[in-house]
Amino acid sequence: MDRIFNMDNKFFTFMGRVADLMILNVLFIICCIPIVTIGASVTAMYYVTLKIIRNEDSYIARSFFKSFKENFKQSTIVWLIFLAGGILLVLDFMIMRQVEGSFSTVVTYGLGIITLVYAMVLLYVFPVISRFYNTTKNILRNALLMSIRHLPSTLAMLAITVIPVLLTLFIAEVLVYGSVVWIMVGFALIALANSWFFNRIFNKYIPEDEQETDEEEELEDIGDWSEPIPGVTPIPSFARKTEEPSDEAEEAPAEIEDTSEDSSEDSADDTEAPSEDTADDTDTADGEEASPAETE
Repeated sequence: MDRIFNMDNKFFTFMGRVADLMILNVLFIICCIPIVTIGASVTAMYYVTLKIIRNEDSYIARSFFKSFKENFKQSTIVWLIFLAGGILLVLDFMIMRQVEGSFSTVVTYGLGIITLVYAMVLLYVFPVISRFYNTTKNILRNALLMSIRHLPSTLAMLAITVIPVLLTLFIAEVLVYGSVVWIMVGFALIALANSWFFNRIFNKYIPEDEQETDEEEELEDIGDWSEPIPGVTPIPSFARKTEEPSDEAEEAPAEIEDTSEDSSEDSADDTEAPSEDTADDTDTADGEEASPAETE
């Protein structure tokens, strides 16, 4: 009976994780309502799911709003860029549907390739923001380079993300029940599945001995990456600060030791000198004491 009601058994652990994902999903949906905040919401969601994959215990709401606040500006700028690009792509496809001939076919295929690259970068950019700090330009470039370098994982994550959406939109039976799943846990569940891939990918750009999880430590970037991408820099939470002693600092003890030896010799001389004076004074005192005795 004790094992059944033990809060550490697999059943209660699983149910606790499901509850965490439901809370995260609700927070994500609420924060996406203004539309403009979708980018910051996605970043915050991936920040939490990446911590779950790394088995880091944390408060879901506190971690979500912490990342939401810290990455709001950059995530919003990136989201508006992708929103504008997505609208342009939709308009281009609509225009090409009205055009006939081989030209429209070639342009449509070209737009398809651009859409694929757009989706690949969009898939990576917000998780990258949640895990790394950098300029917006470098964030976009690194997201593109990572998506190409890890193409098999990228295609797998695209399938995990896109297939449920297509099934929900184009199959009526799935739409009814799928909508309930999306509202309860759908978005967070997909982010959690993708975070398993992202965690493995991001670890390639962080030194193993620097993967610390204490967010209160003040840390900065050190070390060389096994497969570096220009401009990718680990966030402070994953890189410890170290300082190498300078040459002057190394030579200082030697100078101090020499000085201490000189000072010890001087002090020894000073100590010996007073001893002679003290002996003379002692003899004089003895003489003065002896003289009265002789007078008597």
